[in-house]
Amino acid sequence: MTETTRSTLPTFATEDEAARPVWIVAKGQDAPAEAQAGGWPAASGFTGKAGEICLLPGEDGSVRGALFGIGDDARKGRERFGFARALSLPEGPWRIAAVPDGEDAGQMALAWLLGQYRFDRYKSGGGKPAQPRLVCPPGVDAARLQAIAAGEFLTRDLINTPANDMGPAELEQAARDLAHELGAAIEVTTGDALLSADLPLIHAVGRAAASEPRLIDLRLGDSGPMLTLVGKGVCFDTGGLNIKPGSSMGLMKKDMGGAANVLGLTRMLAKTGALDGIRLRVLIPAVENAISGSAYRPGDILRSRKGLSVEINNTDAEGRVVLADALALAAEEKPDLMISMATLTGAARVALGPDLAPFYCDDDATAETLMRAATSVADPCWRMPFWEPYESMIEPATADLDNAPGGGMAGSITAALFLRRFADGAARYMHFDIYGWQPSAAPGRPKGGVGQGTRALLQALPEMLG
Repeated sequence: MTETTRSTLPTFATEDEAARPVWIVAKGQDAPAEAQAGGWPAASGFTGKAGEICLLPGEDGSVRGALFGIGDDARKGRERFGFARALSLPEGPWRIAAVPDGEDAGQMALAWLLGQYRFDRYKSGGGKPAQPRLVCPPGVDAARLQAIAAGEFLTRDLINTPANDMGPAELEQAARDLAHELGAAIEVTTGDALLSADLPLIHAVGRAAASEPRLIDLRLGDSGPMLTLVGKGVCFDTGGLNIKPGSSMGLMKKDMGGAANVLGLTRMLAKTGALDGIRLRVLIPAVENAISGSAYRPGDILRSRKGLSVEINNTDAEGRVVLADALALAAEEKPDLMISMATLTGAARVALGPDLAPFYCDDDATAETLMRAATSVADPCWRMPFWEPYESMIEPATADLDNAPGGGMAGSITAALFLRRFADGAARYMHFDIYGWQPSAAPGRPKGGVGQGTRALLQALPEMLG
């Protein structure tokens, strides 16, 4: 993905000489005296409810400032990002004049940046509408917030791009572009070379597609503890020979959401300095799960890099199959922490819905660190168990492992247990079963592709690896 096809990077206003003030007011709180001149807020019925905006007129009839309401419980969950609704203010520079006690101006500034996202690559005619610009509040690290938002924009762009422009080759190019930007090393193993590199599962899943399967391997840093990120890069998922119905294919361009998340997180980590003293490796098995005469079949028994045999009972459970080889390769280096991210199971959506990202981790301290971070940055995650009594569910009679146990029970847990079999060797392993999609627009989160768990990890990783 070249710079010309990316969304405009989020930025703050650079000058504040003429910036108009916006006062942030909780419900039931009186607006500051300087904002009440002429009694306009009361006369207009402003109450401070979430998302409410009151424009304040100047003596000449122009807009001299605004009040923005955050309701009476704005610190719960993502409602703290409600300030993104303030992008409906008139264009031009704005500054935050006041925030209620207990609120974080930095979080509100980040909400503003995240709300700037527009995916209009395929829109014809006219330029982008002008947006209001925010001056970064005093004492807030503008560069860090812009780096976080830019990483999130990269994730969103990659997920939102349709499969005709975001196949395995294009996902590789996006990784190469990022590697060039960050000064990282990158190697890619493609097509039949996967077999000679002992990555047979990635090859098996992707060999039916016009764009060859590949493993993308990016490295950054040469000293310190090792962090390995593994992202599922299924650029489109027909379901293979167990073909999905048409109604289930509509969002399958997002099946590379795990890859998009780890690339966005990599950019955040590098641009915020969080990788100082850390070795990072990013592995992305990039494939398209397609149908042709060479497609892998239900009933096939495949050998993995780790030596475990895998019985294919459903070709639509391909994500865990390609991740298995990537995890086994990564585990051979014995990283201090290995994290996989994947749009893996519908079972996770049934259990937790689209907004809450489930994760699995055997290490209590690591999991608790992530949960604290997720709460602090309003990037919700929920710990799920590697429930060992279910191990027998992934052990068929004819092979070591079953990629799709029957019965429909505990689908997300059994998928996580399957992956854990290949992560042996990593000091700690964490797996995210994300959705990667915002079904309807919310403050700072337009409908479409979205990052999940990445800001929580950015916040938590220094402590996890410290």
